[in-house]
Amino acid sequence: MFLAEKNIEHENIQIDLTKGEQMSDAFRKINPGCTVPALVTEDGVTLTENAGIAAYLEALYPEVPLLGTTPMEKAQIATWNWRCEMGGLMSAAEALRNSSPAMKDRALPGPKNIPQIPELAERGLMKLGWFFKTLDRQLSANKYVAGDSYSVADITATVVVDFGRWVKVTPQEDQTALLEWHGRMKARPSYKA
Repeated sequence: MFLAEKNIEHENIQIDLTKGEQMSDAFRKINPGCTVPALVTEDGVTLTENAGIAAYLEALYPEVPLLGTTPMEKAQIATWNWRCEMGGLMSAAEALRNSSPAMKDRALPGPKNIPQIPELAERGLMKLGWFFKTLDRQLSANKYVAGDSYSVADITATVVVDFGRWVKVTPQEDQTALLEWHGRMKARPSYKA
């Protein structure tokens, strides 16, 4: 979605996580950490973390700014993106990775097999519900997650809401600001990216 918002042309190679393609020898040559995404730059450097990829692309392609332009915007976007990652994505991942039979011994991403802890799945579900309440409050006072402008925090939060469906945690009917915002995000061309 970040690349689509900036209209950056790129080759997109899908890695099928359900088939374990991230564990293949071919992918380990790209990212020994066996995680996605991975961005191979024109210089041959591989970036493997969302924050680093976003910072790199924002520096190369400053228009449309997705990490903010003023010091305060940058701080607010970084804060809310971190909250979306920690409060939202990590909670959903904790629930999914510790409950899905398909992820037995894959409770954490990466090259090592890690056993599931069912209690962490329960905690993840609870935390994700709390996060949706926090996000609804934030969006009740703001057009976008981090303020008045669309940003990487909106991208991350959109992924959280969509990912939540995998663990059967969705925004509640009374979380109207969150539901309205998510409808606007789904209408963006980058949503289909």
